[in-house]
Amino acid sequence: MTVRTDDTAFLGHPRGLAYLAFTEAWERFSYYGMTALLALYMVQQLLTPGHAENVLGLGALRHLLEWHGAISNQAFASLIFGWYSGLVYFTPILGGMLADRLLGTRTTVVLGAVLMSAGHIAMAFDASFLIALALLIAGSGCLKGNISAQIGQLYAPEEESRRTQGYTIFSAGINIGAVGGPLVCGGLAAAYGWHVGFGAAGVLMIVALITYLAGTRHIPGGRTRKEHIVYPPLTREESVRTWLLIAVILLTVLPNIAYPMIWNIGVVWIDGHVDLATPFGTVPASWFNSVDAFASVIAVPPLVALWRWQAARGREPGDVAKIGIGSGLTGVSAGIFAVGCLLAGPDGRVPVYWALLGYAGMGVAFLYFWPVLLALISQAAPPRVNATLMGGAFLSFFVGSVMMGWIGSFYDQMSPAAFWTLDAAIGLAGGLIVLLIARPLTRALAPPAA
Repeated sequence: MTVRTDDTAFLGHPRGLAYLAFTEAWERFSYYGMTALLALYMVQQLLTPGHAENVLGLGALRHLLEWHGAISNQAFASLIFGWYSGLVYFTPILGGMLADRLLGTRTTVVLGAVLMSAGHIAMAFDASFLIALALLIAGSGCLKGNISAQIGQLYAPEEESRRTQGYTIFSAGINIGAVGGPLVCGGLAAAYGWHVGFGAAGVLMIVALITYLAGTRHIPGGRTRKEHIVYPPLTREESVRTWLLIAVILLTVLPNIAYPMIWNIGVVWIDGHVDLATPFGTVPASWFNSVDAFASVIAVPPLVALWRWQAARGREPGDVAKIGIGSGLTGVSAGIFAVGCLLAGPDGRVPVYWALLGYAGMGVAFLYFWPVLLALISQAAPPRVNATLMGGAFLSFFVGSVMMGWIGSFYDQMSPAAFWTLDAAIGLAGGLIVLLIARPLTRALAPPAA
């Protein structure tokens, strides 16, 4: 099936964008709802006596991760969080290969949604905790890169600016889900227990699957097993572009360490060190995982308007430069947490506005580096490896998340101010490196003159 690239029915964009954005919104609703609970759930319940011994395979996993010596529950939880988050972003390259070579993107996305639904439901039970994580990892691999590749397929090759806008709108869908998920799942967990919150995430994933199936006639990538698309071998120019895009992906590793730290250590730090009292009672720390996403949603219209204004005057930063700006902003945002720690009140509690400001800054930083990276790959990657490279982009999150989990395992051995200063240095270093090489990379990736 051919999807019209001149369709402007949804906010000036193809209507397929609406179905993909809402699918991703519900999927992210479930994912971030679960993620907001995960670190605190492990530290406060799962790894404690009376629960840990009920989890299938947990003892063997702890033995594996303690190869260099005994570690605290907080460090163990951080390592699990890092490896889980990392593997969620490693498997999309396998899902991209599955779509490119066998199933097509639509069938692979549906398979991913089914696996993720099963995984979220399995999270509702202590015994199946590691099985649930495995299902979520496999399902995300099938879904994430392929649904991102489908966004790019909605546009003609020369529509670079419109495609970038489309990915930014798609990211708004991600962040709408990321706002609601922690609030709903976190609220249910606080009121009725951890497993009710995890069960709600499973229901929301099923809604994502239904949404995607409802829009299939507007979504590209409907190839079946019986169809066979043969692309010619990569030319020398295409091979060079492919390796340059891999280099750009690698440049996003540092912001992908600094930013996801708020979902792991950030919520633990807030629970232990930030003043959460309000006139209506103490709010759950898990709710803060909505703040960065909410900031991303609010920032989309002014940011798109800023880029249009800059483009009209020939001053819009290139995609590579935007990635550098985003990395630098993650460092600034982590630095805000460090400043808040240094200015804590007499009771040692950090005023809540420092946490809110830092989380909001991370949300704006995300818009600068992640959707822009996906748009760049969609536009510049050769057709033969487009979905594979789109999945490969998530390898940056894999490496960053695993390193984030390892760095986070040292949190209880440092002061909070020192820890967030370290996280800030990582983000700022990434921004500096990218901006130093932005111009030559941008020139090398520019499309050839007609």
